[in-house]
Amino acid sequence: MFCDGCGTTMQPGQAFCSRCGKQIVGPVTVPQQRTGRVQGNLHLLAIFWFAISAFNAILGVVLYIIANTLLAPGGSAGAPSFLRPLLSVVAIIILGGSALGFSAGWGLMHREPWARTLVLVLAFLVLFINIPVGTAVGVYTMWVLMPGESEQEYEALVAARAA
Repeated sequence: MFCDGCGTTMQPGQAFCSRCGKQIVGPVTVPQQRTGRVQGNLHLLAIFWFAISAFNAILGVVLYIIANTLLAPGGSAGAPSFLRPLLSVVAIIILGGSALGFSAGWGLMHREPWARTLVLVLAFLVLFINIPVGTAVGVYTMWVLMPGESEQEYEALVAARAA
């Protein structure tokens, strides 16, 4: 309980503030504890990383299937011979990126110490690769986890989970 004039701690039933002398009228309220930016957004951020990773995984699987069925040698597509291996490699890279996104989301959910760094690196990459959804997730990730206070808050959450 605090004085609404100077912020001094008040005792229940106290009629005057011991510091500024202001008369306390009505009940003395306790200010609510505000959650930090990281704590308030971490769960939603992890869900976004799971969602964008699932989308990329589906895209990678579909691309790999197309590359190895429709563009296979002897297929009716009549595509150049370099297209099949190129699309297969691109599909594998997309699947690898989605695996990293899933692990980043899992790390955020479980407040792993390495997850913040991984998510910030992936956020920078998806800014330019997955336009416009990846750009939105990347900007949101950087807004939540990039400031210096966010690093300290995330480390405090990691330490609290470990304890």
